[in-house]
Amino acid sequence: MIGACFSQPNTPSSSSSSKNSQVPQNVVTCIYQTQLCNSPTYLTLSWSRTLFSHSLTIQATDIFSITICLNPSTFSLFRTQHGSKSIQNQQFKKLKLHWNFTRAEFIQNSAEPESCFYLAISHNGKLQFFLGDLLQDLTRRHPTSTTKLVAGPVLLSRREHVFGSRSYVSRAVFMGSKHEIEIECNGGALRVKVDGQTHLVVKRLAWKFRGYEKIFIDGIEVEFYWDVLSWVNDSNTNSINNGHGVFVFQVGDGAVWPEMVGAEKRLMRKSVSGSSVLQWAEENSDCGRTSSSSSTRSCGSNAGGFSLLLYAWTIN
Repeated sequence: MIGACFSQPNTPSSSSSSKNSQVPQNVVTCIYQTQLCNSPTYLTLSWSRTLFSHSLTIQATDIFSITICLNPSTFSLFRTQHGSKSIQNQQFKKLKLHWNFTRAEFIQNSAEPESCFYLAISHNGKLQFFLGDLLQDLTRRHPTSTTKLVAGPVLLSRREHVFGSRSYVSRAVFMGSKHEIEIECNGGALRVKVDGQTHLVVKRLAWKFRGYEKIFIDGIEVEFYWDVLSWVNDSNTNSINNGHGVFVFQVGDGAVWPEMVGAEKRLMRKSVSGSSVLQWAEENSDCGRTSSSSSTRSCGSNAGGFSLLLYAWTIN
């Protein structure tokens, strides 16, 4: 049986509570297609939040990688929630990074802000990349460094590590519309909910631990892949928090996965299991890729493609 779906919750011991306090509350990695100095570029944002830290890593392959500590410690009075930084690079000179998370609002334990923030990159006074909803605040703080945005970024993929016992919640934007995605695993069945409405039920999950179905969200066809073999193996070996369920929501040719770094990479090292569901999703995509190893997209622009990849970790 699958422990995450069938077992009754136990009272956590002091050792398990200590272990759970060390795992991230949330890790989100997004990859955007954008323009830096008139060059098509993959820009990866990795948000990580634990009980005692909160950080953002911005990476453009072969150009720069910068980590901002949004809240280094709950006991620290010194935070870098707003500021600017020059990016030193021989190829792309005079790049500047700007950010402001002073009033940022977050949903529950999410590492990624929902509103009241900005993150921007400028070059020679031209705005190359902008994320957030405080553009006027950015212009007020840096009037000579941020003019009209050259081109809006395109979100290609979102990878998130979510933690729970039977319910795992994420957010995604399909064709411009934001939705709440919930995976429920209970009673030997898997339920996929979008904005509270059930779109798919997979019964006898112990036998159907891998699968693929098509669902429709606001009339948009979404390919859904799942793999919970790791949970089955954990149950058979009586291991705890050793594996994870893997879920993919894919629209069009959206399979572009950023490389794992920092907290996300350390988290995956704790897992002894792998999943073939990503390879499966890529094979069904015309130009899917698993790494942002190059700074340009090999199959051209794909504004209509998007992928959401969820790693669901069970905490008892």
